Amino acid sequence: MYYYNKEDKLKIAGIVEESIVDGPGIRFVVFTQGCPHNCQGCHNPQTHDFDGGKYVDVDEIVQKIDEDPLLKGITLSGGEPFMQAETLSSMIKKINNKNLNIITYSGFTYEQLLEKANKENCFLELLNQTDILIDGKFELNNKKEDLKFRGSSNQRAIDVKKSLENNKIIEYEF
Repeated sequence: MYYYNKEDKLKIAGIVEESIVDGPGIRFVVFTQGCPHNCQGCHNPQTHDFDGGKYVDVDEIVQKIDEDPLLKGITLSGGEPFMQAETLSSMIKKINNKNLNIITYSGFTYEQLLEKANKENCFLELLNQTDILIDGKFELNNKKEDLKFRGSSNQRAIDVKKSLENNKIIEYEF
């Protein structure tokens, strides 16, 4: 498995500073670069290549987030954010506005993330920083247009804090 770790640099495909389609409210969206899933029909296929994208300084991203009083949350998308779990977790810890909720999209299921979590990949660290996890690969044959903030019916919106506390999956209702 491939994990980026380049000090305080994040490898991204792009950023949307104010989005209303990647979660509730106005959100700052980070599209990470690199994804092992390569889902057929993916909305962001340009984010798959681990050699693509560019490195940006985490502090630059944090400064942009801290300067925007309209933000209700941050969305980590991709690519696969858990390929850079350590850096993303560090970034979230640096954000001064602690009232922002964090949504993380992952092609891994919640169960897979917990099973694979270790000190090297920092999956649990990023899960602990996440409020809502949209989990599971996008499945073209299960594509649904009417799902809030999900692309296919197999994907779940999980309340991570409650799920970790209760040691069972608690789905989040938007």
